[in-house]
Amino acid sequence: MKIVLATHNKNKIKEIENVLSDMLGGVKILTASEIGITEDIQENGTSFEENALIKARAVWKEGIFAIADDSGLCVNALGGRPGIFSARYAGEPCDNEKNNDKLLSELDGKDDRTASFICAIACKLPNGKEFTVRGTANGVILKEKEGTGGFGYDPLFYYPPLGKTFAELTTEEKYKVSHRGNALRTLKEKLSYFLT
Repeated sequence: MKIVLATHNKNKIKEIENVLSDMLGGVKILTASEIGITEDIQENGTSFEENALIKARAVWKEGIFAIADDSGLCVNALGGRPGIFSARYAGEPCDNEKNNDKLLSELDGKDDRTASFICAIACKLPNGKEFTVRGTANGVILKEKEGTGGFGYDPLFYYPPLGKTFAELTTEEKYKVSHRGNALRTLKEKLSYFLT
């Protein structure tokens, strides 16, 4: 079975590949570039789900699974920003350091620092049917970075149940509680329905 992941992000590829390989044994994971799509897919949707579907549709070919995700950080005091613009929050090109600095600047002096990571995963099945799933993780944005793991906003995203930022979690810990881990578990349930 071939599955195309509509991403060039190595961190996302690793996370998704680990789950799908474990779940679907004998699966061949292909990236967008491996099927000849090297340019960025234009994400012009207005939600995480719309953007994930745009990407899944862009790499889908009859007879294969296409999977794409769109994820980001939604901060309550900022009206849900950066949201679907999380990766490019500080402008082009994408820069995690600048994004984190902008987030800290915009939250300066604000008491409410609650936030949610959101991940929407779209799947387009070999027969053309499609669906989306969503996962969330709730936390608090710190005033300074802690931890060296993860990527993106992980050093600022404090997860109260474990008393650590996402950047301080092991890969296994993060998968159990993260937005992407939650979405992947729901994806696994849905896929098992379609594959039986």
